[in-house]
Amino acid sequence: MTTHPALPAPRIALVGDRSPQVRSHRRIPRLAAALLERDSLPLDLYWIGTDEIDSPEDLHGFDGIWLLPGSPYRSEAGALHAVRAAREHGTPFLGTCGGFQHALLEYARDVCGLPEAAHAENDPEAERPLIAPLACSLVGHELPIAVVPGTLAERLLGAERTVERYHCSYGLHPDFPALLTAHGLVFSGHDAEGAPRVAELPAERHPFFLASLFQPELAGDGSRPHPFVRGFAEAATHCYPGVARVQ
Repeated sequence: MTTHPALPAPRIALVGDRSPQVRSHRRIPRLAAALLERDSLPLDLYWIGTDEIDSPEDLHGFDGIWLLPGSPYRSEAGALHAVRAAREHGTPFLGTCGGFQHALLEYARDVCGLPEAAHAENDPEAERPLIAPLACSLVGHELPIAVVPGTLAERLLGAERTVERYHCSYGLHPDFPALLTAHGLVFSGHDAEGAPRVAELPAERHPFFLASLFQPELAGDGSRPHPFVRGFAEAATHCYPGVARVQ
């Protein structure tokens, strides 16, 4: 937990099943310290296991929700509740790796009207999973991403191209991007083959809703937070204690 005597610290829900074996989880304290030291962005951090979340209301009062890597989660439902809480209440949201996958899963079920949408890691018998095994695993790879101009992702990065680090084996099935886009989701980053790697909601629908299949928390050595992480912290700070905060 990080605080600062001169500034209010927004309350951040770190949703994920915390484990010392997950590298991104080990990075969080270093990132929080760097955000405070470099950007004067103190954060009040609370780790919440997916199996501790029984409904979206369990996350009311948080100023930001970060759905972290570490899937398969102990509770798929808990992870989806976290996404829905952020999406419906205008709470700044960041989803990375498994967080990206489950953000798309929640959107498909609750916005696109696909209650049968499945994640193959959680439901390997699903006939047509929304989240499916990648043709080639991205575990340990650093690969280029093309960023769509005018999007939140492009504004944060300040560029239309980036190289990012992955640690995943699942992604969005190619049958579904058009459906999600038709219901308002924006795919703002794609790999060299055109597969979605970053998703967001436009500003008129949400103050900050961003998810990436790559893991921005693993950029560098953690001493310079990735623009997605810094942007999330800034959004949560701007919402504290403003009208976007859920009471």
